[in-house]
Amino acid sequence: MKRPWSISLRLTLWFGGIFFLGWLLFGAAMWWNLHHTLVNERYGTLARREERLEKLLLADRNRNVAERMQDFAGFASATGHGLCEILDEQGRPAYPVPRGEAQYFPWPQVKDSGAEQFEQVGAAGESWWVLGRPFSLGSEKLYVMDAAPEADNRVVLDRFLTGLLASIPLLLLISSAGGYFLSRRALLPVDRISASARTISITNLSQRLPVPRTGDELQRLSETCNAMLERLEGAVSRIRQFTADASHDLRGPVSFMRTVAEVALRNPKIDADSRASFGEIVSESENAAALLENLLTLARADAERADVALVTLDLRHVVEEACEVAQPLAAERQHTLLVDLDSSRNYRVMGDFASLRRLFWILLDNAVKYTPSPGRIEVGLSCCADELVVAVRDNGIGISEEDLPRIFDRFYRADPSRGQVEGNGLGLSIAKWIAEMHRARLSVASVVHSGTTFEIAFPADAE
Repeated sequence: MKRPWSISLRLTLWFGGIFFLGWLLFGAAMWWNLHHTLVNERYGTLARREERLEKLLLADRNRNVAERMQDFAGFASATGHGLCEILDEQGRPAYPVPRGEAQYFPWPQVKDSGAEQFEQVGAAGESWWVLGRPFSLGSEKLYVMDAAPEADNRVVLDRFLTGLLASIPLLLLISSAGGYFLSRRALLPVDRISASARTISITNLSQRLPVPRTGDELQRLSETCNAMLERLEGAVSRIRQFTADASHDLRGPVSFMRTVAEVALRNPKIDADSRASFGEIVSESENAAALLENLLTLARADAERADVALVTLDLRHVVEEACEVAQPLAAERQHTLLVDLDSSRNYRVMGDFASLRRLFWILLDNAVKYTPSPGRIEVGLSCCADELVVAVRDNGIGISEEDLPRIFDRFYRADPSRGQVEGNGLGLSIAKWIAEMHRARLSVASVVHSGTTFEIAFPADAE
């Protein structure tokens, strides 16, 4: 599955893309403005040149033709590369062409309206701007034309465009870095909220998310989530209270039914069917009592009312006693229970003897139940690095990989082959709670049809 891009990366790309697009639009606008400015300057240059030529023609109007031709040739040679021409009303040269280039230059045709015209023409592989406008010399109607190359303008435009394109990588780098910095800074409260949200579970619903005092959407989101957590905490508290109250209140009726059934079984006068029925009542009452006791234990765990005083004890003695209790059950199922405890040292931990014994008993009971007869169950106690590890191994039916992550969930029963064994699906949940109460780590490894290993690792600082 393709990994989605983070918001920071998307914001960075959007910021860089928008900045780049804006820079392109800005560069295009500046290039057009520069081009327009240079064209206007070229027009102004040609206009001033033609104004000087008109003044010269007015000053020479009373002089003879040879002198006027000479003055025009000198003016043309001194300005504009000699590319200027004076036409009469019929569009024919009124003065001799001062240079050969002007004679073969592609002058634009004079418009019938005689209005001023400013055009771009090509000559000898170059681009030229031509300005032509009407001029009256007494009763004579003339048309003055002047040309100037665009090469200088093109050099300026090319340099501007080269600089614009060369700056794009640097500007993209700066804009991307700036966009990433701003997005990370803007989303930093989101990271804090996410980190806090990941620490909240069913066991610590009283914890709340940090609320940034920014007055923006993030503050409203945090406040909304905290309000939701408060409602969830109230609902879960009521469920826990109901479970605890129901488990506690139902223990009396269940005990009463069991007592009545046991008393009835002592009556020698009851018939066989009634005796069997009362026996089933006693058996189911025992199961119900065990279930209620487990529910009450988990309700106390959820309410964090363990009320257990931890004292220094020898872990080996706890394991030995749990194995002694499990030995008859294992023998009844024709299992071999092997206990490997190093008696040469004391495994000191801070814990509650009854709770730890119950933890080991739950694991041993599971091993006995889910191991086909005859089976092999091994219990070991060792010191590994900075941990004290109790391991319970069997060669039973094992647990599938799909079920492993959920075996500590309440009321969860694995595949049908495991569901054939009696149980309520609360034992491992209680075992995990007891381990956590003692700051121990409960882990499991299993292979289907090969066996399962439970390990409880106590930290060394608990010694």
